[in-house]
Amino acid sequence: MSRRHYSLATTLRSIIAAWDERKRFRWELEQMSKDNPYLIDDIGLTRRQVEAEIAKPFWRR
Repeated sequence: MSRRHYSLATTLRSIIAAWDERKRFRWELEQMSKDNPYLIDDIGLTRRQVEAEIAKPFWRR
């Protein structure tokens, strides 16, 4: 495998892993806001901030 191909594959894996982590985090945040809304206050977020984060597509930071 050429160095360039390896670098591209590594970069793509890294991007996909980041997207997957964001998707998982936003899903968990949504579940927390539904099941235990008091925990949102405990982590210092407002309801509006949580809704904005949940609404983001997985590719956005």
